[in-house]
Amino acid sequence: MLKLTKRSVEALKPKEKDYIAFDGELPGFGVRVMPSGKRFFLIQYRIHGRSRRVMLGQFGPVTAEVARREAMRLLCEVRGLGSDPAAARDFERRANTVKQLGERFLDQYVRVRCKPSTQSEYRRSVEIFINPFLGEQRARSVTSADVAELQSMMAHIPYQANRTLGVLSKMMNLAETWGIRDKHTNPCEDIQRFPERKRERFLSARELARLGAALAQPELEGGESPYAVAAIRLLLLTGCRLSEIQKLEWRYVDLDAGELRLPDSKTGAKTVHLGDAALAILRELPRVPGNPFVITGKKDGAHLTDLQHPWQRIRKAADLEDVRIHDLRHTFASGGLAAGEGLPMIGKLLGHTQVQTTARYAHLAADPIKAAANKISERLAAALFTAISAAPAHTTPSINNVVRFRAADKP
Repeated sequence: MLKLTKRSVEALKPKEKDYIAFDGELPGFGVRVMPSGKRFFLIQYRIHGRSRRVMLGQFGPVTAEVARREAMRLLCEVRGLGSDPAAARDFERRANTVKQLGERFLDQYVRVRCKPSTQSEYRRSVEIFINPFLGEQRARSVTSADVAELQSMMAHIPYQANRTLGVLSKMMNLAETWGIRDKHTNPCEDIQRFPERKRERFLSARELARLGAALAQPELEGGESPYAVAAIRLLLLTGCRLSEIQKLEWRYVDLDAGELRLPDSKTGAKTVHLGDAALAILRELPRVPGNPFVITGKKDGAHLTDLQHPWQRIRKAADLEDVRIHDLRHTFASGGLAAGEGLPMIGKLLGHTQVQTTARYAHLAADPIKAAANKISERLAAALFTAISAAPAHTTPSINNVVRFRAADKP
C-alpha cells in the first residue's frame, strides 16, 4: 500500500489528466497530481451524504509530514465531531471585507431607513474613517483590538471618533444578522467612548442687544440678504434647528393659527408654535414667485444653502465670535426657563422626544426660583432688621451684634 512520503510523492508521474493518489495508512488523505507536474495534498470525506474535498497545500512548500498531521487533525474533526472543513472554507471565501460590508450597509440599511442628513454623516464615517483603516480586512475577523486601534488614531477628534464607533458598531450588528459574523461577537461593545463635554452657550441680555444691532445694520445698509437676517431671527425666536428654518416651505406655515407644521424633522413630524415676534417676521418677509421656500437662495426655486458665512460676519460685528448658530436654540431654551416655564414645556417647544435631552437645561431652571427666593428673603430681612434696630440696648447680645453688623454696612 502506498504511503505518501517525500519520495513516493516525487515518484508519482503526471498524466494527460489530473488524478488523485490516496494514502494507504490514513484513509481520506491523498495527493492530486496535475498534468503540469504540480502536486497538491488534500483530504476527501463524506458528510451528510456528500463527498467533499479540502486542499491542504502544494507539495514542496508543504511537506508530506506536515500535510499528514493536518489531514489527521481535520479527518478526526469530521469523524469525531461531525464538522465540515469544506463548509468552513466556503464560508471564509464568501466572507465580506469591511469595505463590502460598508457598501451593503449604506445601500440596504442607511439609504432605506435614515434621513438624508444622517445618510451623509454615515457615508462620511464609512468612506473617510472606517474604510482606509479596516476596508480590506475580512469583516468576520475584525477584533476589539482593531477597533481600539482605529479609535486611538482618532483621539484628536473625539466627537467624530465616537460617531464613527457608533456607525461601525451598527455595521457589525448587521453583519451578525446577515450571517457574516457569528452572533454576539460585535468587536465594538467593549470599546469605551471618549468623554464628551456638552457645550452650553446662551446669549445674555447685553449680548442679545448687540446681536440685534448687528442684524439691523445690514438690513438698513443692504450688506446681507434679508432672508439670511430673517433666518437668524427666526432661529432665535422659535428655537428651531437650522435645517428646519433653512428648508422651511410656505405651505408648512399657518399664519392664522400661528404654527409651523413640519412634516419631517430630526424627531419626525412636529408643530412649532410661533410667538408674535416670529409671526411678524414671517408676515413681512416677501414671497418669491415660483419659489416654495421661506428663506430663499440665489438660485431660482431654491432655499438659502449657506447661512454660515452671513452668520460669521454678523456675529463678528456683534463681538460674539464664539457663538454658533445652534447656540440660538440654546438661548431660546434658557429664555423660556428664565420666564418661568418648566422643563416639560421647554422640551415640547423644542421638539424633544426624550426627557434626558431637555434635562441638560435643568440647572438653569433653578435661576428664577433663586431670584424669587432672594427677593422674598430681602423683603423679609428688611422688615426683620428694622425691628431689630428698634430693640432696646439690653436685648440679647446676638441681636445687638446683628444690629451693629447692619449699621457697619451702611455708608
